[in-house]
Amino acid sequence: MPAAVAPKNALSFGAGWLYWAPLGTSVPACTVSGSVFTDTWPVGWVLLGVTREGHEFNYELSTEDVEAAEYLDPIATVTTGRTSGMSFEMMQIHATNLKRALNGGTIATSGSGATLRSELTPPTIGQETRCMLGWESQDLTERLYAEQAFQTGSLSIARRKGADNAGLPTEWKFEPAADGFPYHHIFAGAVRG
Repeated sequence: MPAAVAPKNALSFGAGWLYWAPLGTSVPACTVSGSVFTDTWPVGWVLLGVTREGHEFNYELSTEDVEAAEYLDPIATVTTGRTSGMSFEMMQIHATNLKRALNGGTIATSGSGATLRSELTPPTIGQETRCMLGWESQDLTERLYAEQAFQTGSLSIARRKGADNAGLPTEWKFEPAADGFPYHHIFAGAVRG
């Protein structure tokens, strides 16, 4: 029997780009040509900017075992829930990103240009808003979008000396959208299919 050759063609590199949009914004069409996505993200989606370490996508399934006295092993495993989301630390600290990390609030401004003054008031408890999050790989062969995301992480802004700049650490949970799914992960080209 000849030695097997393990495939190595579907590797993924780089942080890619994170997008943010208000709830209800159109989702990308995800048009593919030449094995890459060729369409742009619809109006309303904005780049979130640079992150400390890229992002992490998380998917966790909760299960329980069904036990029977006659068996040592569980006779079945049933799904009891699932969570999905992503976490990342935004490095650009401005009122708009802080508002995103707080799930809303109000930004009051006065002046303009060099005299612009912006004041963020956090949202009233229970009045937080959901948003949409998206991601696209650097090689344009992967996309992920969540139509309803909520920032649930603890916001702790560390101020340190030197080049260790502050950031806005966030942890987002995806909630089911109108179609019942918390997110969509789309792939372009035969290698990713």
